[in-house]
Amino acid sequence: MKRSSDRILTTFVGSLIRPPELRRLQTGDGVEGQEYARVLHESVGDAVRKQADVGLDVVSDGEYGKSNWASYILDRVTGFELRPAPPGTPIYNRFGREREEFADFYSEHTVGEWSPRVIVCSGPIGYDKTQILRDIANFKAALTNVKVEEAFMPVVAPASFLREAHNEYYPTEEAYVYAVADALRQEYQAIVDAGFILQVDDAVLATMWVVMESEGLAAYRRWAELRIEALNHALEGVPPDRVRYHLCWGSWPGPHVTDIPLEDIVDLVLRVRADAYALEAGNARHAHEWKVWQSTRLPEGKLLIPGVISHSTPLVEHPELVAERIVRFAELVGRENVLGGSDCGFAQSQGLSRVPPSIMWAKLRSLVEGANIASQQLFN
Repeated sequence: MKRSSDRILTTFVGSLIRPPELRRLQTGDGVEGQEYARVLHESVGDAVRKQADVGLDVVSDGEYGKSNWASYILDRVTGFELRPAPPGTPIYNRFGREREEFADFYSEHTVGEWSPRVIVCSGPIGYDKTQILRDIANFKAALTNVKVEEAFMPVVAPASFLREAHNEYYPTEEAYVYAVADALRQEYQAIVDAGFILQVDDAVLATMWVVMESEGLAAYRRWAELRIEALNHALEGVPPDRVRYHLCWGSWPGPHVTDIPLEDIVDLVLRVRADAYALEAGNARHAHEWKVWQSTRLPEGKLLIPGVISHSTPLVEHPELVAERIVRFAELVGRENVLGGSDCGFAQSQGLSRVPPSIMWAKLRSLVEGANIASQQLFN
C-alpha cells in the first residue's frame, strides 16, 4: 500500500454518483443483457478517467456494479430469501431515539424508506463470484488508460452484511456471523488476487450503537467485538498491507447527536487486520475527533485516511481548510502516515446521490488542491 513518502496522497471512500444512462438501467429492469454490460463497462471507464483527471492518487471503480454499498451482497450470496413482512411488523428503526427527538425531520426524511419484506437466512450461506469477477474485469480495463498510484475496491464488512436479516438456519449468532465471514472471504480474496487494495466498509459497526443505546455500552461492545473477530477471520491469508478499513457513522444527512464517540470504539477499529483506517473527520459532528489521536497511538506501520471533505453537504470545502485538516493529522501521526480522504462515498446506492455530480467533482478537486498545499507545508 502506497504511503505519503514525498507528498500527501489523496483518495476517497469509493462510491460515485452513477451517470444517467446507468441509473436508468439499474433502477429499472435493465441489469441483464448486452446493453447493460456495455453501459456499465463504459461508465466505469469514464469514472476512473475523471478521477485521474481530477488528480486523485488512489481510485475506485465508483462501485458502479452494485445496487447498494451493503445490500448488493444479496445478489451475490445464497442461503437467503425475501419474505413478506407479517402484518404489524414495525419499521426497523436504525435512527434510535433520534427518530422521536427530531420527529419533524425524520417524518420527511424516511418517507417510503422500507419495503414490507424481511430477509431471512434459511439455508447454508454460499457465494457466487460472477458479479465480482465482472467488476474486476471492468476496473482493470478502465485502469489501462490512466496513470494513478493505486486502485481499490470497496466491500461490505460482516457487521454491515444485511443488517436486518433474520437467522433461521445457524444454531447460534456466532455461527451465523462466522458463516457470513466465510462467504465474504471469497469476495475479499478475489479482489486482492486481482492486485487491488481491499477496502472493507463498516458503517453499521458504529451506527448499531444508535439501535442498541438502551442496552448500554458493554452490550454494544460485545456485539461489535464478535463482528471484528469475524472480519479478521474473513481476512485470514490477506496481507494487512492490502487492506484498508472504512468506518463511518452512516451517510444520512441527519442530526447524528446519538453517534457513538470515536474514543469509545477506536480500540476496536485498531484491532482490524488492516494497514489503513479511513474515518470520518470532515463533518460538523466528527471533525473535532482528530483530538483522539493525541491520546491514542497509531500503531507502527499503520496509515490514517481521515475524511477532510464531507459527502453530505453541498458546501465545497476550501482547499486551505482541507490542508489545515491534513496538517493537523500529520503532526500527530506523521506525514508519511496520512492520506487525504472523504468522510464517506457520494452515492450509497444506484438511485441515491448526496450532492449533485458537479459538486461531487468540485469537492474532490478541493481535496487534491488541499493536499498539494499541505504537501508544501509538510515536505518543503
